[in-house]
Amino acid sequence: MPGTEDHGPLLLIGGAEDKLGSRTILARFVALAGGTVARIAVIATASAYHDLVGHRYVALFSNLGAASVELLHLHDRTDAQHRETLHRLTEATGIFLTGGDQLKLTAVLGGTPVAEQIRRRHRQGAVIGGTSAGASAAAEHMVAYGAGGFPPRKAMLHFAPGLGLIGGVVIDQHFGARARTGRLIAAVAHNPELIGIGLDEDTAAEIDARGCLTVLGRGAVMIADGAEISHTDIHTVPEQAPLALFGLRLHVLTRGYRFDLPSRTPHLPSEPQPYPEVGYMGGEGI
Repeated sequence: MPGTEDHGPLLLIGGAEDKLGSRTILARFVALAGGTVARIAVIATASAYHDLVGHRYVALFSNLGAASVELLHLHDRTDAQHRETLHRLTEATGIFLTGGDQLKLTAVLGGTPVAEQIRRRHRQGAVIGGTSAGASAAAEHMVAYGAGGFPPRKAMLHFAPGLGLIGGVVIDQHFGARARTGRLIAAVAHNPELIGIGLDEDTAAEIDARGCLTVLGRGAVMIADGAEISHTDIHTVPEQAPLALFGLRLHVLTRGYRFDLPSRTPHLPSEPQPYPEVGYMGGEGI
């Protein structure tokens, strides 16, 4: 987990964020990156529609007032070696990872100079944002793919190494819309040291350098804390059998509510929050 004041913030979005109305979450990313002096690099590697998705975010962040926004062309592992790309990342105050397929993102970038440069810039204070697949890939332990539904089952998800921007958590997205409660609980059951973070669509978790998570957007964030699990049968049941768990703690947080990751403690909003607009944005988060 973050532990020094030098780290930049993370802004992890559940996908399908508002791009047409108030654009609260995307505007927050621009503000964290420096507002009118923000220099943003967009990485659309996860998407099957790289140029379409990437240029859409370039236009959005430009319209929100960023000083410069550039789409980095990272289609394959060879692209992730280029010195010019590394230089662009060095100059960026904000790096944004789009949605798509998180396994594609890590397969292309994992172990490359670009992946290390993203981590380095984060340690140096740059904000890293990710939506949908980009949010899941931020963690050290990543949900690569898996089934939705409930109850949790042993084999309903598959892990892969993520980009390692934050440890001690596992992040899932499109959470309520795609019924992913079961697989988040299963992820925590695999290793109760992990804190599960389930992000609804048009909802974000902003995590500061001290590990304080604050919720933005219209939906909710579910926190699954397995530290007090007293019993689980995950190591004995067949792969498709439902899991038994004792002592799992679940928290549901909405806009303005906070969760301290190091102490595993939820907190009320620091000030009264206006009631969120009703309704959700549809789509795939691109």
